[in-house]
Amino acid sequence: MLRSMDAEPRPKRYAAPRGAQDVLPDDWPWWRHVRDTAERVCARFGYRHIETPVFEHAGVYLRSVGAGTDIVEKEVYLFEDRGGDRLALRPEGTAGVMRAYIEHGMANWPQPVRLYYTAPNFRYDRPQAGRYRQHTQFGVECVGDGEPHIDAEVIDLLVTFYGELGLRDFTLKLNSIGDQNCRPAYIERLREHYLPRLDAVCADDRVRFEKNPMRLLDCKEERCQPVIATAPRIANYLCDPCRHHFEAVQTYLTALGIDYQLDDRLVRGLDYYTRTAFEVQPAIEASQSALGGGGRYDGLIELLGGPPTPGIGFGTGFERIILNLKRQEVPLEPESPPALYIAPLIDEAVPVALRLADDVRAEGVAVIVGSAARSLKAQLRHAGQLRARNVAMIGRTELDGREVTLRDMELHSERRVSMADVPRAITH
Repeated sequence: MLRSMDAEPRPKRYAAPRGAQDVLPDDWPWWRHVRDTAERVCARFGYRHIETPVFEHAGVYLRSVGAGTDIVEKEVYLFEDRGGDRLALRPEGTAGVMRAYIEHGMANWPQPVRLYYTAPNFRYDRPQAGRYRQHTQFGVECVGDGEPHIDAEVIDLLVTFYGELGLRDFTLKLNSIGDQNCRPAYIERLREHYLPRLDAVCADDRVRFEKNPMRLLDCKEERCQPVIATAPRIANYLCDPCRHHFEAVQTYLTALGIDYQLDDRLVRGLDYYTRTAFEVQPAIEASQSALGGGGRYDGLIELLGGPPTPGIGFGTGFERIILNLKRQEVPLEPESPPALYIAPLIDEAVPVALRLADDVRAEGVAVIVGSAARSLKAQLRHAGQLRARNVAMIGRTELDGREVTLRDMELHSERRVSMADVPRAITH
């Protein structure tokens, strides 16, 4: 039969935008596990929670992250609001926290200031396993102390966090990328190495050669790997202060019993890093699939208009962590089912059931109220699907006696209980 010409068109069905995901109730225990573990570990290390806006003035990111980075050139979500301000969705956590550090005078607080956050970030990136255009990051920042033991503390926090999540078989990669005193000589030498080989590398690397030469070492394209393999090593160009700092970091990590691998190709992806850089990689994935990482950024606050202030931090994504937790079959405590299901059997029982549910919830017990429109058999089946241990049935007889018929779903037993005694009578 042909549809009428006047029939309304079927409404469009929408899906989540590409690179975004819904966190459904069955997945929430994993997210809660990551969040709660982060909060617990941070509290033990003396880190306090901070939350900054999801969007900032675009310059916070464009100036701090660096013009030659993929974030600025390809990934940042920029927009102009109705007042004409140029804004950006948060692509990473550190710059916004540093803006808050300056704005709120945190330099006058006891130093270093230890902060952590769990927050959504937004990057127009190619979606892949564990990487989304909207992703949630756990990060810490320790600002105001440039001593190498702070580097070791931050790395220790990250490694402790992964361990308490239940993750195993991950590798800590460590490097020093120097500072403004010694890095320019290295960059000059790196350019000399790449100049006669530019035809052999990818188009992105030819842009990096001009804008951000350190990022040449971070390229994952296969055709660029032979050039990277023969590139000069930054360890040979570190000035004495950077070399001594890096040696001290290694000494402290060894004292903490933290294993690491030196990787002089590790540069991280943002311009503001100096000296210590680190990354944690799972054994079963390639290097571009790091669990998390970070480093020191002693010049970042100056870029944002503040005084010279040392800092170090890391970021690690919930999605990639959860992907690895599932792959490693890390056990989680199951969510507790409702302890009580109240089944009203007649319409007159519904208000009584609702009031009883409120009374029992006041005792800290999870309760679900069924529907009188369903048969008793259907409500019992529903209670079983929810894994409720107890079902309180209220029909005409129970209403007259201010009682319930309480069924233990595991023992398959029933008894009459006064409504006032229900909270004490149910089996958890």
